[in-house]
Amino acid sequence: MIAHGFTGDVDRPHVRRVADVLRGHGAVLTFSFRGHGRSGGRSTVGDKEVLDLAAAVEHARRLGHARVVTVGFSMGGSVVLRHAALRPGTVDAVVSVSAPARWYYRGTAPMRRLHWLVTRPEGRLVGRYGLRTRIHHRDWDPVPLSPVRAVPRIAPTPLLIVHGDRDAYFPLDHPRMLAEAAGGHGGELWIEAGMGHAEHAADEALVARIADWAVSAAG
Repeated sequence: MIAHGFTGDVDRPHVRRVADVLRGHGAVLTFSFRGHGRSGGRSTVGDKEVLDLAAAVEHARRLGHARVVTVGFSMGGSVVLRHAALRPGTVDAVVSVSAPARWYYRGTAPMRRLHWLVTRPEGRLVGRYGLRTRIHHRDWDPVPLSPVRAVPRIAPTPLLIVHGDRDAYFPLDHPRMLAEAAGGHGGELWIEAGMGHAEHAADEALVARIADWAVSAAG
């Protein structure tokens, strides 16, 4: 199951490309988070999206899938971590690609632009009409469980953290914090040389390796 990044949706070419590669290894379910593309509602940038993922996982189970693996990218990467922590035992393995470890990070230019997009009225207009993403105007209340605090709760579900060493959004301290939080609980970390951020940067070879890991981890 694919959990796309912020401003992505099931019709985006980069999301469809990832899905096509994964389909070579098993059934794939895709969906759009709230406020993205043709999906209703407004994006909460990773908070209430856990409910969207939970509904998609339940749908996969109703379809008869005995093993479900969530594969999330960027915002979706944080969502799959929090979903696995808050709803233990509902998935069989978790893959988080290019995810933040902590909230409110503004240490890179792309993240400063993203915060402008989310927090300013004119930014939300750009999101709505330029990026097909409708963003909720309210701040988080309460602030959701952070990815780094979610990770220790995921075990014994197998966990893979994937990050590029050229990620312009989140530097390498983010995946390393996540891996450290997993500690001896079975988390695995791949730092990918030359890789940038999320679905756009995940080439077919990497996605295929992720698929192989997921099949093996989920049993």
